[in-house]
Amino acid sequence: MTDDAALREQAEAITRFLPKLARGMFTIDENDPGMVIPVAQMRVCSILREGPRSMSALCNELGISHSAITQIADRLERSGMVERVPETADRRAKSLQLTPQCMEVMRLRTEKRLNRVLEALKLLDPEARESIVSSLEALLQACLASASELSGELSAREPAPR
Repeated sequence: MTDDAALREQAEAITRFLPKLARGMFTIDENDPGMVIPVAQMRVCSILREGPRSMSALCNELGISHSAITQIADRLERSGMVERVPETADRRAKSLQLTPQCMEVMRLRTEKRLNRVLEALKLLDPEARESIVSSLEALLQACLASASELSGELSAREPAPR
């Protein structure tokens, strides 16, 4: 088997098992407080967990239109999960941030996910656990580097779409 064929086979294997792994580790049960939040809104809340974001930043991170993020933000605000706050640099501009209620929902959701991963890791020996963590870190770094190179190639070829 050539290096290219082996590389392709490995990429196919990873794309097959990563979604199954994610579902196995991160699927929430019906008692999870996050069950009441639709997926698109949960994606926004997951990003906002890292801190407030402008609407434009959310559009870029999620790859969606400004009107779509506005609709999601409006629904989250009506449900008491986010609030719009003035940005420090420009008081006219607004950022979204999680409310304390939503922060607690996200904390509980993360805790449940962490416990599920802990239970799976207990079934592995310490060497296997260390190898998995190292390999996932290396894969993440490679994906980030690849995405950075790809976006650099695209921007060199043509202006970014508006």
